[in-house]
Amino acid sequence: MPPSGGPGGGPGPGGSKEGPPSGPPPSAVPQAKGGMQTKAVDPGAIRHCLYRFVYIWPRRGRPFWAWLVFVGRRSVAGWRWNGFRWVYFGMDLREIQSFVCM
Repeated sequence: MPPSGGPGGGPGPGGSKEGPPSGPPPSAVPQAKGGMQTKAVDPGAIRHCLYRFVYIWPRRGRPFWAWLVFVGRRSVAGWRWNGFRWVYFGMDLREIQSFVCM
């Protein structure tokens, strides 16, 4: 678990350290950058998204808002917005095509 208090290490606005945010994600969906030609998502690149809103474009399926509470060498875990509430999820980094942190 990252130390609290530093960038990406503390609880987000209205959220507990490991729980979801107390409200919904931003209403504006970010635009995909470039051609989204990402071959692999590096854990170091997505680590700065811990305890922040992140918009994820998966390789398969619809894009979604998430609130990450864990970034490992091969996976991420946290809370995924289903349009009504936050639902806990986990995902292999290889399944993420692209992402944007807010």
